[in-house]
Amino acid sequence: MLFVDFLTLMLINMTAGLVLLAWYLWRGLDEPDQPRWAPAFAVPGIIALLNGLNIAWLWPLPGSYNAAYGDTSVLFGILLLGAAWSLAAKRDLMPHSVYAFFAGLAAILVGVRLFVLQLTTMPVLSAAGFILTGAAGVFAGVALRYRKRKLVRLAGVLTLLGAAAIWAINGYLAYWMHLDSFSKWVPK
Repeated sequence: MLFVDFLTLMLINMTAGLVLLAWYLWRGLDEPDQPRWAPAFAVPGIIALLNGLNIAWLWPLPGSYNAAYGDTSVLFGILLLGAAWSLAAKRDLMPHSVYAFFAGLAAILVGVRLFVLQLTTMPVLSAAGFILTGAAGVFAGVALRYRKRKLVRLAGVLTLLGAAAIWAINGYLAYWMHLDSFSKWVPK
């Protein structure tokens, strides 16, 4: 089987998606023109869903990394696409928070297991990224329900930006290392 590692793309896509969510939570949630946000959510949603499905179905990565990154990417991608559809159709986002809750729990579980099993080259950082991203999903309904409370929104924004910073560090370091480690790689 051909080894294909496109986690770099997925990590930077996750970073962009989380920053977008933070920006939307802070500035966009109260805007009257909600449909204008739909394409912005659709772009990282499509990338996350397609790459996640590829990993979840084909298992191109070593061992349990396929479940950790593939499955959670599918969950994140479908949430962003659902949000894009809801925003385009001027629908309420609150029903998505139920799905986000369970997807968030899965991400937290993955983060804890990555840490316990000491997986990835930076297990503490990767675990923190999954856990913070999961926490944002678990508490998405709270942020939507109490959207008028700036402190609740600020907590959500900081959680999202913290997770985005972790994925950005992971992603850009991965690009740096992959360009070196795969520089002599040739398809067989």
